[in-house]
Amino acid sequence: MRIVRYLVTVGADGRSAGAISTFLGNIPPSRLSFHLGHLERAGLIESLRDGRQIIYSATFPALSDLVAFLMRDCCEGHCLVCDRAIALFAKCTGRPTLVCEDVESQ
Repeated sequence: MRIVRYLVTVGADGRSAGAISTFLGNIPPSRLSFHLGHLERAGLIESLRDGRQIIYSATFPALSDLVAFLMRDCCEGHCLVCDRAIALFAKCTGRPTLVCEDVESQ
């Protein structure tokens, strides 16, 4: 979750594995690689080679679909509780905005 949260906050530009490791407190490369690989296979993040580095970024459409699915299932038929959050989340584009911050604070 910390990897996904970090990649969401840095936006579409993504970050290298080294930057992600530093943010997470210098976790061992093999452990980071394990988690990045699983997140990528799940379609929640994607990688792009940039010279000798691999840049990882959040896959916003997949994350949006996942959150919407979880929100719809969480309310046990009380959709008024979740509909507002789903609508606000759908407006998020991967760049910080007031709308995205409003969702996070609730």
